[in-house]
Parts: sequence; C-alpha cells; structure tokens
Amino acid sequence: MNVVGHDEWLARRKELLAKEKEFTRLRDELTRDRRGLPWERVEKEYVFEGADGRRTLSELFDGSSQLVVYHFMFDPSWDAGCTSCSFWADSFDPNVVHLRAQDVTLVAVSLAPYPKLAAYRERMGWSFRWYSSAGSDFNADYGVSFTDEAEYNYGSQRVSNTEREGVSVFSRDPAGGVFHTYSAYARGIDLLNTAYNYLDLVPKGRGEEERGPQFWVRRHDEYDAP
Repeated sequence: MNVVGHDEWLARRKELLAKEKEFTRLRDELTRDRRGLPWERVEKEYVFEGADGRRTLSELFDGSSQLVVYHFMFDPSWDAGCTSCSFWADSFDPNVVHLRAQDVTLVAVSLAPYPKLAAYRERMGWSFRWYSSAGSDFNADYGVSFTDEAEYNYGSQRVSNTEREGVSVFSRDPAGGVFHTYSAYARGIDLLNTAYNYLDLVPKGRGEEERGPQFWVRRHDEYDAP
C-alpha cells in the first residue's frame, strides 16, 4: 500500500491513463486483425442434442448469421460441470439478448450426455442453450477433448487431462454454408469472464499470483458450503 496526496495521485493516475489508452488502441488493432482472419469451411455434419432435440451445427445458429460456441468442460464420467467453466458460464445469460440484437447466437457445448447437462443447468439456474456433442468429433476437432496426452492451444501447451476449455466462432452464409472463423483457449477466453474484468480493477486483483489460477473459485452455490 502506497498512500500519497491528491496531486501526486492524480499525476500517477494520468501516467497510467496514457498506458491504458495505448493498450486500448492496441486492443482495437488486435480486434481488427482477429476479425480479418480467413475463414475455413466446415465440411463435417456435426449433430448435437439439446432441450430442442437433435440439431446440426447449422441449426445452432437459430436465425443468426454468427455463432459463438463456448466449449464447456464436462467429461461424460463427471457428475457436475467444471468449476472454472461454471465461473465463466455465470456471465452468459445476461448477454444472450444483447448478442442476439447484434446477429450473434451464444451456446455452450460439452461432451457429456444431454441429461447430465440439463440436470446441472437446472442446479445452477442457467437458461442459456447447452448442447451435448456426444457421439461426434466436434470436441476433438476443435481442440478441447483428448484421449491421451496431447497438444492444446495450437501446440503451445501439453495436456494430460481429457477436457479443456475454449471458445469457437462460426459464420453462416445465405446459402447455408458454415465457416469456422476463430477459436481461442486457456487465457484467450479471459475477456468472456465478467467477474475477472471487475477483479482486474480492484487493489487485490485476482489474488492468484502465488496460489495459481482460480484456486479460490467455487460453483456459485458452494461459496457458503462448509
């Protein structure tokens, strides 16, 4: 803790503001580069199961031309979804209506069978659309499910667990063609977590430097548990 008078505080704040503005400019440039990535046509016919029955990837767009898929870690052998992915998912429902206003549909996809997803969604009180990719290659093809030790996040990390997190973006043209436009993993999905963006503003921050990422995170119905 460093306590100073108002004039010195204001001077230091203005110094930081200059860095923040530069970061904003760089982020805008990065965002333009991200949107400018080439697309790849999705050739496979993936089928998912959700509350509305079996749906193809094209049908998940549900009238929008853009689709955001959150890869929610939920191995078929688990009885509950990943704690960290649940932390991210708590941000989804408030944003669905705003995204739809901008021609974007947001869904979650997991490898676990749909009845497990439905039961866990009810426990958590969520309403966003959540689909099972069981029986398809979707999770493996988009780099979030593994059977053995494998490369993750475009080869930048090695993983030995069966499931990892991520987000993938797709676009659908007027003729019905579906294209993969972007995917991100690990720290690449930080911006999707509303709580983290608030924590980055406060003096104690995320509090994870010494004990590791998300050591403190619980499912939202577990914080008061003994």
